[in-house]
Amino acid sequence: MAPTSNTSTPRLGKALKRAFFARSVREVAPDLIGATMLVNGIGGIIVEVEAYHHTEPAAHSYNGPTPRNQIMFGRPGYVYVYRSYGIHWCINFVCEEEGSAAAVLIRALEPTHGLAAMRRRRHAVDVHALCSGPGKLTEALGITIAHNTLPLDRPPIALHARTADVEVATGIRIGITKAVELPWRYGVKGSKFLSKPFPK
Repeated sequence: MAPTSNTSTPRLGKALKRAFFARSVREVAPDLIGATMLVNGIGGIIVEVEAYHHTEPAAHSYNGPTPRNQIMFGRPGYVYVYRSYGIHWCINFVCEEEGSAAAVLIRALEPTHGLAAMRRRRHAVDVHALCSGPGKLTEALGITIAHNTLPLDRPPIALHARTADVEVATGIRIGITKAVELPWRYGVKGSKFLSKPFPK
């Protein structure tokens, strides 16, 4: 695994292009673990994600397109941002072919770039608390509805492939009441930056 946030900034892997997301959401989601996500140069290593697909009722796209989720039905490699519980923003990466309406929710990062800016935005000092949840990481990275529909391979967003092997843990998704049995949550096993530990 790449160095933690308490050491020097880890090197970045190759840039991920939109074609990376033109695959099954259940293939993309674990492949994102260990990748680096930056927004205007601020961000870190993706340590936790969840996959969603229109065929299961926990997905926003389950009941068809709406003004809010329309981007999910478009081409892969774009951003879907929505407001959760009317409180915080969540960022998702659209996957699969156009019309499939699948996306990966980014749940947690290990901060590596721009920690000072993240602490200022989050009013937090503990590095483990900066991005340990979908609402926390969007606040730390300055993500808002203005980022909705943006491409994932152009500024202000940059994604870089992981540079080392990671042990990926899997489990059921968090904070949902439908399709709760699906093991579509993925994360770095043993990471201290998760929103919630995986069962042992």
